Amino acid sequence: MTDLQQTLIEQLGDQCVSFDAGVLEAHAGDWSDAPRRSPQLVLTPRTPADVARALGLLSRLKQKVVVQGGLTGLAGGATPQAGEVAMSLAKMNAIEEFDQLGGTITVEAGLSLEQLQTHVEAQGWFFPLDLGARGSCQIGGNAATNAGGNRVVRFGVMRDLILGMEVALADGTVLTMMNKVTKNTTGIDLKQLFIGSEGILGVITRLVLKLEPKPTVSNTALCALGSFESATLLLKELRRGLPALSSFELMWDDFITAAMDVGGLKAPFATRSPVYVLVETLGAAEESERQALEAVLEAALENGIVDDVIVAQSLDHARQLWAYRETVGELLGKLKPHAAFDVGLPMTAMDGFVTTMKSTLTKRFPEQTHLFFGHLGDGNLHLLSGPYADPAAMHEVEARVYEQVRDAGGCISAEHGIGVIKQEFLHLSRSPAETDLMRKLKGLLDPSGILNDARVIAGPREDDSSAAIH
Repeated sequence: MTDLQQTLIEQLGDQCVSFDAGVLEAHAGDWSDAPRRSPQLVLTPRTPADVARALGLLSRLKQKVVVQGGLTGLAGGATPQAGEVAMSLAKMNAIEEFDQLGGTITVEAGLSLEQLQTHVEAQGWFFPLDLGARGSCQIGGNAATNAGGNRVVRFGVMRDLILGMEVALADGTVLTMMNKVTKNTTGIDLKQLFIGSEGILGVITRLVLKLEPKPTVSNTALCALGSFESATLLLKELRRGLPALSSFELMWDDFITAAMDVGGLKAPFATRSPVYVLVETLGAAEESERQALEAVLEAALENGIVDDVIVAQSLDHARQLWAYRETVGELLGKLKPHAAFDVGLPMTAMDGFVTTMKSTLTKRFPEQTHLFFGHLGDGNLHLLSGPYADPAAMHEVEARVYEQVRDAGGCISAEHGIGVIKQEFLHLSRSPAETDLMRKLKGLLDPSGILNDARVIAGPREDDSSAAIH
């Protein structure tokens, strides 16, 4: 047993420390393609107090630590680096308080998204964030990466669903910001520093989340359109006529074709179209909301915005329509090793970006598949390109795509984060002044540099000997 292992066991208890080979391997990486590496050991705190005590000890020892949630990240942020220990929050999954009058819930960071959804829906409430990884991803990780998902067009991103939180800083200080009200203008909203910061400033341990009344009715439709412009016009009409609109998923023809192949799905329409949109509404008035959806779509057909449409006639039919969009997991597996992109683009630039990149990548890499899809309502576009046996070729694709994103006025990550995989391209979305300030915040809150080091931003500049804000 090493001195580090002995010290941690003495201070935290053997129930919170594991160096079993199987456990280490289970915590050697997230869902990304970042090279797997087993940590020195795995810490499994049971309470927020355990987290603070562990961080205080690690800080004094100057021992680097990587924080892990459900390990569903796609940017390599939870994959251990050389010499790190891992801190898993999986055992911190308590639901502390459920305010059914005010519609808020207080939970520990290790609670899975699906556990939260199931718990509140049994009581007539609804947590609107939804991701394909719902069964594994954890609420703390959702907050640390500012997760998005399919319902942002109506409910916003994770940042919009958080009222309060508790954070353990690198030195073991506990920052309690457990606000439970929507209006709170009492100085700087410090929790915003930690949402989306990917764990480099502190470890989120508890959260206060706001809920919505549980919808009892959903309506789903798949639309075929002649152009991207038609999709933008349809989105405008749906927003105008459907307050219950919750999802607007955009898929180009190549994506639908690939989805049919990998998922064994039938062609949705008799003829192919350049663009497809999957629409969903969530509400409580079955007849009126369905009639409203059908009325908007009928008008769109008459006006030539939509070429054809299928409105789901049952929940099973709706699942069949969603199946085209939800083949992403299978496509990721089929196209490995792949370059997977999650970029944000102004709507005015998205069509030109897709046209340019499809032409550029097809000409440069004709043997690879290049698929485009995304959440049009929030400007989030996904691009999946692969397989690439040559890492140099994959890097070239990444550079080409991210440079084009910069030129279009977009951002290189809309919802998956920077982690380690996109770190070298961060300068294409953030100015030197912004990254310098991020670096100084990191130095102020984690002067020993132990917490999720070498993620998001590089270390202090060689010409900047001070990490603190003066």
